[in-house]
Amino acid sequence: MRKGSSIIITLMSALVIVLLCQLVSREGTPSDRKAGMDVRSDKIRTLEYRSETPYKVVIDSGHGGKDNGATGASGSFEKDFTLQLALKVEELAKQEPQIEVVLTRSEDRFISSIDRERPEIANRLGADIFISIHGNTYEDASVSGTETYYYHEDSQFLAEIMQKHLVQTSGFRDRGVKKEDFFVLKDSNMPAALIEMGYLTNPQEENEMLTEDFQYRMASSILDGIKEALNLN
Repeated sequence: MRKGSSIIITLMSALVIVLLCQLVSREGTPSDRKAGMDVRSDKIRTLEYRSETPYKVVIDSGHGGKDNGATGASGSFEKDFTLQLALKVEELAKQEPQIEVVLTRSEDRFISSIDRERPEIANRLGADIFISIHGNTYEDASVSGTETYYYHEDSQFLAEIMQKHLVQTSGFRDRGVKKEDFFVLKDSNMPAALIEMGYLTNPQEENEMLTEDFQYRMASSILDGIKEALNLN
């Protein structure tokens, strides 16, 4: 009888040891957990680090005030299209607690390029992402499509993500991602991309770009791109 009890006690002890080893294995050490953090870059911080503070995203609507930008096929102005789209991005972003959108302008006002105010707004805020919205123009009205620009190498991934989402949503021709030294990109201290949404000088594209439905869909795709770039998906 005593021998049987001894065997049972030994088996139970072994079972407890096995269970404890499995528990420790699942938990891991603090250094193991730290090594598993997703660090995209020194400018795109981890979700764990930013769990309580929203990411700051600056949305720049190109042109404004006396600077009309491109004139569309119907006589529309680029400055109006970019502002309408930026306002919709801001509106939709209010449903995203991890993203705080700041606009370079929320009305039809002129912003001089001499003092580099657009990127400086983002730099002063310590923004995580800068997106500049534009509508394209060309003398040949048949030219069409979406293209996205970057300048610094650490911004290329953002431009590629934005281009992917915009083309998928709009169905416009994919004109690709390109490097260009636009000052709004060159002077930004964070990943930055400039979007040429479509050609306002193309009658078909302009007709779509000026509709509320299109603008809300594109605003949503811009947010989807931002969330992917920030690893919020």
